[in-house]
Amino acid sequence: MPSRVYLDWNATTPLRAEARAAVLAAYELIGNPSSVHAEGREARRLVEDARSSLAAAIGALPRNVVFTSAGTEANALALSPGLRSRSGEPVRRLLVSAVEHASVLAGGRFPANDIGRIRVTSSGVVDLDDLRALVAAGPPALVSIMAANNETGALQPVAEAARIVHEAGGLLHVDAIQALGKIGFNINAVGADLASFSGHKIGGPKGVGALVVAEGLAGLEPVLRGGGQELGRRAGTENVAGIAGFGAAVRAALEALPEDAERMTSLRDSLENGIRGIAGASIFAENVKRLPNTVLFTASGLKAETAVIGFDLEGIAVSSGSACSSGKVQPSHVLSAMGYNASVAQGAVRLSLGWSTQPGDINRCLEAWRKLGNTLLRG
Repeated sequence: MPSRVYLDWNATTPLRAEARAAVLAAYELIGNPSSVHAEGREARRLVEDARSSLAAAIGALPRNVVFTSAGTEANALALSPGLRSRSGEPVRRLLVSAVEHASVLAGGRFPANDIGRIRVTSSGVVDLDDLRALVAAGPPALVSIMAANNETGALQPVAEAARIVHEAGGLLHVDAIQALGKIGFNINAVGADLASFSGHKIGGPKGVGALVVAEGLAGLEPVLRGGGQELGRRAGTENVAGIAGFGAAVRAALEALPEDAERMTSLRDSLENGIRGIAGASIFAENVKRLPNTVLFTASGLKAETAVIGFDLEGIAVSSGSACSSGKVQPSHVLSAMGYNASVAQGAVRLSLGWSTQPGDINRCLEAWRKLGNTLLRG
C-alpha cells in the first residue's frame, strides 16, 4: 500500500526533528523555571532562549513575548479593553474582520455590544474603506485583522490597516498564526501593536503559543491570574518542553523559509492548474496575494464532507475548512463573508502543503480528484 499523503498543514504540521529533540531534552530537566537554584535556572534558560528566538524572528524585544497555551489563548489575551500606547487613550471597543478565526470572532473580554465587524471583498480581503469609516465612527478601537486567512490563504493588508487604525487613535492586533514560517512577518514593519502565534503551525508541539506586544503598549490584563510568571501577564508554570520545542521550530522554519516558500509556491501552482481542469473546479481568492501553500477550491454540486471522506479513502488527508470547525455542517463563515451562498460554501475543500510535500504528492492528489470529481459529480 502506498504511504498516505498529508495535505492539511494549515490545521497542524508534523513535529520538526529539531523541535522533537528540544522537547525530549527539556523533559530531562526537573527544575521549575521560576526557581532560583541551578535546576530552575537551567529550565529558565530554555524558556528564555525560545523567547529570544521568536522575538528575533519577528523583530520584537524578548521582554515583549508572552508564552501561552495556544494561539487561541494568545488571541483571547490580546482582546482586552483598556489597552493603550504610552500616550494614547484606552481602547473601548473592538473591530474584527468578518473572516477572522473563531477565537477572535468570540471577542475576548469585550462586551458583545462593543464589537463590530469589518467587511471583506469577494476575494476575502479586508475592505479598507469600511475599516476607515468604522474607526472614525466612535471612540478609540482595538482592531483585529489576521495576516493570512487559514481557509483561503488570502494575505490581508495589515500595514495599510495599521496606518488607518493609528491615525484614528486605535491599536491593531494581528493574528499571524498562519503567516509565521510561510511568509516574512515583522511586527514593526507592519505596524502591529500585538501579534499572536502558535507552535504547532510551524512544526512545533501542540499546546504552546505566544502573544507578542509592541514596545510601550500598556493596559494588557492577564486572563489567568495567580503567580507572576511571564512578567505578570500570564500566570501558571511555563510549559518548558513545549516552549523549547516552539523555539526550535521557529529557528528551523525561519532558516528554511526562502527555499520552502519558493518550492511550495511552485507546487501550489501545479496543483491549482491541475484542479481547474477537472470537473469545472474553481479556486477561491485566486486573484489576490495568498500564502504559498494554500488552495481552497470547489466545483458545482460538490459536498465537502463527502469529498474529504473520498480523499481520505484514497490515502490523502485534506480539510473542508479550519480544523476547529471542519466537523460542523454549517458553511464556512469565511466564504459566507465573501458573499458566497450556502451551497457553494458547503462545497469548499482546502488543500495545504508543507516543507515535506513532494511533486509525487501533488500527482496523487490530482489523480484522486480526477476520480472523485467524475464519481461525486456524475449527473
